Order: sequence, then structure tokens, then C-alpha cells
Amino acid sequence: MSQIEHGKKADKVIDARGLEPPEPFVLTMEALDTIGPDEKLLLILAREPHPLYRALQINGFAYQTERTPQGTIEILIWRNPPPP
Repeated sequence: MSQIEHGKKADKVIDARGLEPPEPFVLTMEALDTIGPDEKLLLILAREPHPLYRALQINGFAYQTERTPQGTIEILIWRNPPPP
């Protein structure tokens, strides 16, 4: 189990390791439309999704990426709080 799984609770998990692009991107963006302000999504991938990072920033999300010892990429995603 990774540090993300130990240290942070994900409210939703998408295991997209067996999916081909753009399916993980589409599934992630659809899931992010449904999470609340205090919820987190864990995305599990076989490779790093560089285009996703820019889309997350543009759409007001923060993320933490971790590569597990097995080489899996785990990305914990949450909404940035709105500016005051």
C-alpha cells in the first residue's frame, strides 16, 4: 500500500491501469464533476498522465502524485478552495 493510501482517504477510486488513452482522462474528469468540496479522488495509472495535470490546474483542482515501488502512478486529486 502506498503513502497516499495510508495517509489520505480517497472518497472515490479510479483504477485505470488497464485502460488506453483518452479513457482514463475522460473517466477522471467525469468523476471530478461529481465530487464535493471536501472529497478526494484517487486515480491509479500505469504511466504518468502529463496532459491531465494541466487540465486539473485549469479546472481548479490540486493533486499529489506518487510512484509506488511497483511503478504504479497514484494521483490524489481534490478541489482547491475558492479564493476569498
